[in-house]
Amino acid sequence: MASFPLVTTTACDGNRSCIADVALLAGKIPLFPVDRHCNLAELAAARSACPHRIGWAAIFLKAYGKVVRQTPALRSWFLPGFRPRLATTEQNVATLAINRLEEGIERLCWARLDRPDERPLADLQQFIDDCGQKPLAEMFKRQLELEMLPGWLRRTVLRWNLRSASAKRAARLGTFSLSTLAGLGATNRFHPTLCTSSLTYGPLEPDGRCRVTLIADHRVVDGALVARSLIRLEELLRQELVSELRQLAAPAADGLPSAAA
Repeated sequence: MASFPLVTTTACDGNRSCIADVALLAGKIPLFPVDRHCNLAELAAARSACPHRIGWAAIFLKAYGKVVRQTPALRSWFLPGFRPRLATTEQNVATLAINRLEEGIERLCWARLDRPDERPLADLQQFIDDCGQKPLAEMFKRQLELEMLPGWLRRTVLRWNLRSASAKRAARLGTFSLSTLAGLGATNRFHPTLCTSSLTYGPLEPDGRCRVTLIADHRVVDGALVARSLIRLEELLRQELVSELRQLAAPAADGLPSAAA
């Protein structure tokens, strides 16, 4: 008799089930990606000259946070129903995808940070470091609570937040998100998100160019606005972010601490 390969099954833990639920809901959103190759050679040089370790995620988080702050449509979301509406918030909350290894098991966590556009780069980097190192219960309490819920209830909560016009919606889901695999030499240019827009970027090329992708909800914005947002993002990266990194690298003057202190 022919033998068949052995197949084993294991129950999904709360984290994997939560990811599956988010991906399921995101699959119902008409998302589309727009790419732009940005020239970041000068920014890379300023980052290398900075005595403080500032990762690319912190840089992009701040720069795109500024774009979202300046663009009300990117702080809006779609409210379905008999008479569809668009809701817009003054809040600017970033959702950052964090990969962690806990007891040999990989976990995907979502960190939320209010007003990333207003925070110094050093503070943003410290927040990202904390998300990767501090206890899960301290940094991701709400997500852990969500993972503990039965699947049907978790999906109900997520669906309600998606369709809610509550002022708390931005704090629960984020205004925009950022997810990248550039540190692993890869690009995840089309990933699921529950936000109106999500930013990702690939590794820096030898000539200083970087492919930056903005994923957006077509119910809220069109491709032209997304393309203009990427143009504005590159402007901020090459101007304001270069300036801030250079200030961090500037030596103290007249015995006063530098801007990096």
